[in-house]
Amino acid sequence: MSNEAHPYEALTPDVMLNAVETFGVRCDGSFLALNSYENRVYQVGLEDGDYVVVKFYRPGRWAQDSILEEHAFAAELESYEIPVVAPLMDASGCTLRESAGFQLAIYPRRGGRTPELDQPDTRQWLGRFLGRIHAVGAVGRFEHRPGLDIDTFGYGPRAYLADSDVVPADVRDSFFAAVDEALERVAMVFETAGPLHQIRLHGDCHPNNILWTPAGPHFVDLDDCRTGPAVQDLWMWLSGDREEREIQLRDILIGYNEFHYFDVGQLYVIEALRTLRLIHYSAWLARRWSDPAFPLSFPWFASPRYWEEQINTLRDQWEQLVEPPLSYH
Repeated sequence: MSNEAHPYEALTPDVMLNAVETFGVRCDGSFLALNSYENRVYQVGLEDGDYVVVKFYRPGRWAQDSILEEHAFAAELESYEIPVVAPLMDASGCTLRESAGFQLAIYPRRGGRTPELDQPDTRQWLGRFLGRIHAVGAVGRFEHRPGLDIDTFGYGPRAYLADSDVVPADVRDSFFAAVDEALERVAMVFETAGPLHQIRLHGDCHPNNILWTPAGPHFVDLDDCRTGPAVQDLWMWLSGDREEREIQLRDILIGYNEFHYFDVGQLYVIEALRTLRLIHYSAWLARRWSDPAFPLSFPWFASPRYWEEQINTLRDQWEQLVEPPLSYH
């Protein structure tokens, strides 16, 4: 793995604050790093006593057109009074600036906590929230954002891992055998499911990416928005045994269907999507390992134990991929 300096090492406090001021705001010099691995995100104090949140996009990840399409989607959702936090515009109406080689956007500061998914009312509320997002997402399409399929989340990540030296030699054969068997079964699931209706999605709808306040849920970031099946945005809210997941699913879809029709046939591909996420996650960590923040935050990734656990998890997924889909009544 490369020992070259990472581009974010050039993001000094002066560079960061000067970049924020290109939006026409005046910083008071205070800032706080916020939790983000993919990008660099800071809360920045302004001279008027207010705060903004600035996101410096990871260099080389997104083309400008892709980022602007993310911003446009957020603004479109906001125009329907859906609680997402859209980027702020500068005096010329632009939401994206470039400074010192970094692309950046600024946002109003919003807070909240992780939703309590063990509460039926919370699950129904989240379902309504997601149904509203998907109702808007279904009426347009992305031109510059990626899709979610077995190539982008399965074969591509598999190839990257195979071409790198990240997988320890003593488990390499077992790991790729587990991946290949899993991908073969995923392909069979998608073939059996047939064409799935594709819409604009949040794309990474993990509970930790939702903020909850007394006013309800909101998203602060659409960095992973992409095209894919609607079920991708809700399966990560399900946990526990089969009965528990079916109860959770019922509550979510009660709310969801108030605003957008959910095709229950998509439930058939939940475990296939889960399997792809597992493979994609390992490749994501491998791709980012040259960023000093990653070895500090994910030290276990470099250990043989991590890969042994991935082998066992993927083998478990072999069985899940042939189980009947969850029932929804």
